[in-house]
Amino acid sequence: MNSPVYRFAPSPNGHLHLGHAYSAILNDEAAKQNGGRFLLRIEDIDTIRCTPQLQEDMLEDLKWLGLHWETPVRKQSVHFDEYAKALEKLQSMDLVYKAYLTRAQIKRFVAEKDASDTPWPRDPDGAPLYPGDNSVLSEQEQEAQQNSGAPYALRLNMAKAIELAGASLTWNEAHHGTIRAEPAAWGDVVLARKDTPTSYHLSVVVDDALQGITHVLRGKDLYHATSVHRLLQTLLDLPEPHYEHHDLILDETGRKLAKSAKDTSLRELRASGTTPAQVREKLGL
Repeated sequence: MNSPVYRFAPSPNGHLHLGHAYSAILNDEAAKQNGGRFLLRIEDIDTIRCTPQLQEDMLEDLKWLGLHWETPVRKQSVHFDEYAKALEKLQSMDLVYKAYLTRAQIKRFVAEKDASDTPWPRDPDGAPLYPGDNSVLSEQEQEAQQNSGAPYALRLNMAKAIELAGASLTWNEAHHGTIRAEPAAWGDVVLARKDTPTSYHLSVVVDDALQGITHVLRGKDLYHATSVHRLLQTLLDLPEPHYEHHDLILDETGRKLAKSAKDTSLRELRASGTTPAQVREKLGL
């Protein structure tokens, strides 16, 4: 029987906080307890916000916590060709289309629907489902967009994808057994953009397969995204890992910690004299 393989996969688009430390330590400890391997992956498909300096800071913080991982570390930004191959496979199955609506157009359309008796549906993260170009643009406007080389997103035709994959998608969730996947709740998710050859959903399933990840241990904020990942794994004929979604580290108001909210970073804790042992104590580890 092969050893289990765990991974911690942060994005260097800001400094790590206690929530990241919690997830990283849980994966490291699970690998040790189960005689497995612990891998680190750099999820830097956003080549603008993810900088070399932030990556260096991130590695330094993780080493300060006492974590050790196998090398070389996989960096998504140097594997765009592998995501392109997966995208091409989905395109060959006629499951991908170009979507031209801008954020402003979507926002205006959704606002009009929300003002009616039937609010526009949202995905599990609260974002409005993509309405489809036909709902907003005339045929002439769509043709003009295509001919002008306007920016676009490559989206998954969710209804067609579910029909092809089958409606009985599930995943195995630690301590909870078989969970029914509901990818339709996400609508036509983005797989890539004109200027970005992949998305989180596409790259994460490709990476997990190529790295031989057997156990995905991550925060509950990604629980519902597993439905999309199981759909893509099925369509791309990729292996299914075991999943476990751990509790999130919250602030005193009950909000989950976030880089965008400038929550206290590990670097700030280090500078204040906090020790790795005290970090673990704060996390209840």
